[in-house]
Amino acid sequence: MTVDRILRVESAAIGVVAIVIWLMIGGPPLLLIPALLAPDLSALGYLAGPRVGAVTYNLVHNWALPALLALVAIGTGEPFFILPATAIAAHVGFDRALGYGLKLPTSFHDTHLGRIGRRASPAP
Repeated sequence: MTVDRILRVESAAIGVVAIVIWLMIGGPPLLLIPALLAPDLSALGYLAGPRVGAVTYNLVHNWALPALLALVAIGTGEPFFILPATAIAAHVGFDRALGYGLKLPTSFHDTHLGRIGRRASPAP
């Protein structure tokens, strides 16, 4: 199994675990789909150009944000923060499993996992 495939399987596993946690803690099943799609609103930063878009996209599409939200939930005793943490973790996991990575400031199609889109090159 290649490193790329291992990373994709790991990411998909995180996505599945995050959805299971969402459901186990009583997250509304009907809100799961919009919650999974909500992180993509961060791509609206691309309306201001690829540099701004990469920053706004990457602020949401990383593992640190759901970890921080989970720590806030633990530190404050407020379980509300676990739901967005699980939704973001699932979204990032599935994105990475599909080959979508953090954006480079050059173009939406340039990611840390390689180029995405029609003229995509394989990830290094």
